[in-house]
Amino acid sequence: MPETIHILGGGLAGCEAAWQVCRAGLKATLYEMRPAQTTPAHQTGWLAELVCSNSLKSETEHTAPWLLKQELRRLGSLLIEVASRVRVPGGQALTVDREAFAREVTRAIESCENIEVRRQEVKRIPEDGIVIIATGPLTSDALAAEIVRLTGAERLYFYDAISPIVDAETIDMSVAFRASRYGKSLDGTGDYLNCPLEKDDYDRFVDALLEGQAHTPHIPDDIPYFEACLPIEELARRGRDTLRFGPMKPTGLIDPRTGRRPYAVVQLRQENLRAGSYNMVGFQNYLRYGEQARIFRMIPGLERAEFLRFGQIHRNTYINAPALLEPTLAMRGSPRLFFAGQIAGVEGYVESMATGLVAGRNAAARALGRPLWIPPRETAIGSLCHYVSGADPRNYQPVNITFDLLPPLEEAEQRRLGRDRRARHAELCRRALARLEEHSLAHA
Repeated sequence: MPETIHILGGGLAGCEAAWQVCRAGLKATLYEMRPAQTTPAHQTGWLAELVCSNSLKSETEHTAPWLLKQELRRLGSLLIEVASRVRVPGGQALTVDREAFAREVTRAIESCENIEVRRQEVKRIPEDGIVIIATGPLTSDALAAEIVRLTGAERLYFYDAISPIVDAETIDMSVAFRASRYGKSLDGTGDYLNCPLEKDDYDRFVDALLEGQAHTPHIPDDIPYFEACLPIEELARRGRDTLRFGPMKPTGLIDPRTGRRPYAVVQLRQENLRAGSYNMVGFQNYLRYGEQARIFRMIPGLERAEFLRFGQIHRNTYINAPALLEPTLAMRGSPRLFFAGQIAGVEGYVESMATGLVAGRNAAARALGRPLWIPPRETAIGSLCHYVSGADPRNYQPVNITFDLLPPLEEAEQRRLGRDRRARHAELCRRALARLEEHSLAHA
């Protein structure tokens, strides 16, 4: 009988990995230190808790995030299936009720008789057996030091920030209006609440933001933030209009009170099925909590807002994966060890699920003495694994899925499609899904 596979971390990657091991008919032990020991960002003891946005990104056909989710659906991902069941309105994105999502994933994992969940902190990597390290961006100091010792690599890190959540009953609906940009929504009524700002409102808000006191003033000025998740203070420092062309862009929105486009807008996205709370889209920050309340209540429609969660800043730890990992996500020179999720240097919920699926499948294959699985390079999952294992280790940065990661189309196909970007993306998606199906049939 193959040995039990140890999985460190009960986040998105760890839970998906455990599920794939279970599907292979093997036993897994999943270690999660919460709730006995918490982190600066988590609030519950549920497995697969979403700590930042509740959005799993675009479901618009023939986009890169859509392609990645389509591949996961075809490969039997537990977490994508649960996400689809607990979906809430979010425009063209797959947004979920975060509590229902974590609860349902926890129930599925704990009810699988082949998975043992141990609520304890792991300070040392097990000496024997196959191990998947999926401890995420908030890996404890003790285990992070152990990973440094094991890999011989210096720990890399940057700071990541999360957005505030507002109590829905405290939003002034005489000011905020419901709409999605260009009228795109699931039901035609608009999936976002929008707080419009005129130029004077915007100028006062930016001034207050720039003068606001940081929650952690000891953090150095040269913090290497992840560019796709910059705190709004950092964006504001880059120029007076940066926010207005970023998270506060009013493009595609008309204020019904004035009949025209606002100067700027703050979008609020529904957090749960009962619409009891809303996330301030793109408003990740590290202001002091009192400052957040004061400054964000300057936004029209949020003058009396009550915040269920304030924005935070937290450390994000990841390894220099290209120097350490194979495309199978196994560690070079230590084939019993696998890495998955954000600690391997992928950004995003779905990207973490995808690497968890690959690591789980390959850990099971290793235990069964079978060849390891390398997803086709033309697929989104294969391209993520290729990046993680093959990027330049001297300048390695975490990454979300984009079409730039996929290999280009053949020259003849590029000439046929010309400059039609949408057609090229559609063809990249068609090719990826076809290759995934061919590969799955060949290895069935």
